[in-house]
Amino acid sequence: MKIYQITDYLEKIAPLEYQEEYDNSGLIIGNKNENISRVLITLDCTEEVIEEAILNKCELIVSHHPIIFSDIKKLNYNHYTERVIVKAIRNNIAIYAYHTNLDNVIKGVNGRIADKLNLTNRAVLSYKKNILRQLVVYCPLNKSKELKEALFHAGAGKLGDYDCCSFSSEGLGTFHPKEKSNPYVGKKGKIHYEKETRIEVVYHTKDENNILSA
Repeated sequence: MKIYQITDYLEKIAPLEYQEEYDNSGLIIGNKNENISRVLITLDCTEEVIEEAILNKCELIVSHHPIIFSDIKKLNYNHYTERVIVKAIRNNIAIYAYHTNLDNVIKGVNGRIADKLNLTNRAVLSYKKNILRQLVVYCPLNKSKELKEALFHAGAGKLGDYDCCSFSSEGLGTFHPKEKSNPYVGKKGKIHYEKETRIEVVYHTKDENNILSA
C-alpha cells in the first residue's frame, strides 16, 4: 500500500483545509508514493515512538500532534524534535500529523469525547471560516445540464444533508472574439449573441482543484 492511499482516506474524514492557521497537519516527513506495510499511531511523535516504529518495522507514523510546528533552522541534536526528524529520515520512516483538522470535524476528537461523556444538546462553539466558496459560471443553454453534472461529480453543490444544489438563470450573453481568441461559438471579429445559462454553486475549498478542472 502507498502512503497516499492512507493519507487520502484520512483527509476524506478530516480535510487538511479544516486545520487551524497555526497548525502543521499533513505529511511532514516522507514520500507519499512510498510503499508501506505497517503503521504506528500515537499522540506525540517522541524518540521512544521512533524506536518503537523501528522495532516493529513500521514505515509510517500517524501522530495527532505535529513533530514540526514552526521553522527549524538547525538539526544539531540539541532538541528531541531534531533527533526525531533525523532518526525518522535515516530509517525511512514517514511521519503524518492529524491534528486540528481532526479536532474540527463533527465526528472527530471532540465528537468522540462528547460521546464518551454522553453529552446532549451539543453545539459548535466556534465555526470554521472560509471553507465554503461560491462559483458562478456562464455556458451555452444547451450545455448547462452537462456542466452542472460535471460540477456535481467533482464535489460542488453539497450543503449539509443535500447534494447537487445549484441555482440557474437564463439570459442573452454577448462577446466579441478578438483575433487571438479561440471561441467555442461565434466568429472572430464579430459580436456574438448567445442564449446562456448562469450557474451558481457552492463548494468546499478542499474540492476546488477538481471543480475548476470539471
